[in-house]
Amino acid sequence: MLKGLKEYFKIKGKNKFQITVRHHVIFWVIYFLFTTFKWAIYYNDFRYAFESTLLGFSIHMTLTYFNIYYLMPKFVYTRKYIIYALAVLASLFVMLLVKFNLTYYLLSTNVWPEGPETTELTLNYAIQTMLGELYVITFVTAIKVTIDWLKEHKRLIDLEKLQLETELRFLRSQVSPHFFFNTLNNIYSLTIEKSDRAPKTILKLSELMRYLLYETKQKRQSLKKEIICLQNYLDLERIRYGNLLTINLNISGDIEGKKIAPMLLLAFIENAFKHGANKNVGEIEIKIDFNIVENFLYFRVSNPIPTKINHNVLNDKQGGIGIGNVKKRLELGYNKEDYKLEINDNDVEYVVDLKIKV
Repeated sequence: MLKGLKEYFKIKGKNKFQITVRHHVIFWVIYFLFTTFKWAIYYNDFRYAFESTLLGFSIHMTLTYFNIYYLMPKFVYTRKYIIYALAVLASLFVMLLVKFNLTYYLLSTNVWPEGPETTELTLNYAIQTMLGELYVITFVTAIKVTIDWLKEHKRLIDLEKLQLETELRFLRSQVSPHFFFNTLNNIYSLTIEKSDRAPKTILKLSELMRYLLYETKQKRQSLKKEIICLQNYLDLERIRYGNLLTINLNISGDIEGKKIAPMLLLAFIENAFKHGANKNVGEIEIKIDFNIVENFLYFRVSNPIPTKINHNVLNDKQGGIGIGNVKKRLELGYNKEDYKLEINDNDVEYVVDLKIKV
């Protein structure tokens, strides 16, 4: 399971929000060209603008990467905000001294050509220069934080989607083990009796198991295939209960091209046998109706409430798929307006009515 998650996120990590070296290069080249031409127009001196921008460019990059890859992970992500603010101010002050000296000794003794002419480190020059550097740091940091947020947001969405898919697969897998246990016991009895029904029973069980293993992985399954699966299930139950069981199955409407969540309806039918046929002494009748009207399936299954309870049957507390399981699957797999589930339990019968989009 963990290996699967790692592989999943290894693939998902290669997304459009990934920052590569190419993106860094493109950003700084654009920034460098924009700044150079801006000051070239201001100074009316392209060479000086190029040299001053190149000098400031190295300081911008150093401060920016120092902030987003060292200061923020070390202090912001650990909620040490005061220390972070002091570290940024200290970095800006060190940058100020470096820029002043490099400009003074390499470019011009007038360290502030765009402001009042000065050859000294004045307070006004210091404030304006530090604010300019802070602007660059803030701008680049905002881009980094935004992209990180988008990556994290996508990761959480992918994780939520994976969890939902995993939960749905788990819920679909919970067919009652007692059903298979009882069916195998029936097959054993038939083989002891050398009954001609044994091969047919094995075939039905094989078809049902093949469907459950290989045909229920997708989000939606053909309603036609789903009904065939249910018919195989009902055939096995008929073999189990013999003449004591009567099943009235009615299908109306066009089932071609209709799709439904796999094994969803099986839960209600299995529940009818669990609480109806399995606990009842004597003859039992289970009614199942499929009625397709336009894009909706109207499904009903009903079983009588036992008047005489068979105390010899195994008390299956774990149940099969269970109604709670189905309600969870409906919530995860369908919008609220796409289904309506009603369950009525009176003194005579237990009735499930499901309207669902197909």
